[in-house]
Amino acid sequence: MSAEQRAREYFERVSARDPDGMMEFWVPGKGADIHGIVRLVAPDGYRAWFANLFAAVPDMRFEVLDVIAEGDRAAVRWRAGGTFDGTGTLEGIEPNGAKIEMTGCDVLTFDEDGMLVDNQAYTNGVELARQIGTLPPQGSRAERAMARAFNLKTRLAGALRRSQPHLEGTHGGLRGPGGTRRP
Repeated sequence: MSAEQRAREYFERVSARDPDGMMEFWVPGKGADIHGIVRLVAPDGYRAWFANLFAAVPDMRFEVLDVIAEGDRAAVRWRAGGTFDGTGTLEGIEPNGAKIEMTGCDVLTFDEDGMLVDNQAYTNGVELARQIGTLPPQGSRAERAMARAFNLKTRLAGALRRSQPHLEGTHGGLRGPGGTRRP
């Protein structure tokens, strides 16, 4: 069976909101990177994450827009949507009734037996955060205020570094003379 056929069959299970059926396609111990959101390993972590997603958005629908396949790989461009009003959480955020509409692309890799061994999934996590309300709407007063606050913090940190050249700002904190760590 071709990678395109297997990809379409797999996304039928996703569209049916069937985590157990999705796991029938996966080699145990293999998984997916949903870039910017989560790394999943089949079967348990993968099944649990999707079961929670489908509980959080109980009317979630998936639509395959395009499938392009070559060899053991298939790229699936999709659209998904629903209402964030269920019983699960979305990355720790409790449902608030928000409408969700997203597009994405999954690049699926199958082994010689037609089983999934990898999925590199891409979607716009910032847009999802805006839709569920964890980030303000693009162009809004709140977004402009956040940008101003961030830029102020950046300017203040730069001024501090320039006024105290003996201190080096690192991800681990400030360091004093001799490289000793300062709180």
